[in-house]
Amino acid sequence: MIDFEYPEGATPIDPDEAEGLLLPHIRTRAELDRWEQENIHEAEDTVFRRKQKDILTEKYVCSLHKKMFGHVWRWAGEFRRSQKNIGIEWVQIPMALRQLFDDVSTWLEFDTYPPDEIAARFHHRLVSIHAFPNGNGRHARLIADIVLVHLLGQERFSWGQENLTNAGDCRRNYINALRSADQHTYDPLLAFVRS
Repeated sequence: MIDFEYPEGATPIDPDEAEGLLLPHIRTRAELDRWEQENIHEAEDTVFRRKQKDILTEKYVCSLHKKMFGHVWRWAGEFRRSQKNIGIEWVQIPMALRQLFDDVSTWLEFDTYPPDEIAARFHHRLVSIHAFPNGNGRHARLIADIVLVHLLGQERFSWGQENLTNAGDCRRNYINALRSADQHTYDPLLAFVRS
């Protein structure tokens, strides 16, 4: 069984989910992060190579998660079936995602917010839903970038220009910006995503 230390705000993997690790040689959090990051780079190459379609769908969200983590986790692309330290009740995930997609579609149709704010609000809501057992922040950051590039014609966010899986000031600033967004104050998140 894996027993990792997690940085602040990270979602611990429960024992049942740990059974889904496809790479039994992994023993440390650093090894896991390295293998997951390799998988994520492959996914990024794929999604930015050509225009993505039907982004605001449950199918796309799940297929992107599978692309990002499918070489590492058996359950990649499947919604979580347990409660976590963050996120809504797991049985409400499909309904919450549909509501989010409807909201974003409306924001796009009526230019409700500037492009960066649409993507940042989408990211924040997706993180707060926390659809998957692991990788939710990385998944939400990548799909926010996909929305920016493919739906809004903008450049990707810089996300503090550091690796947010590691503990440190950049991750702390990111978590604090998300917590401000929880209180409906989006300015810190909007500043962070372009820092």
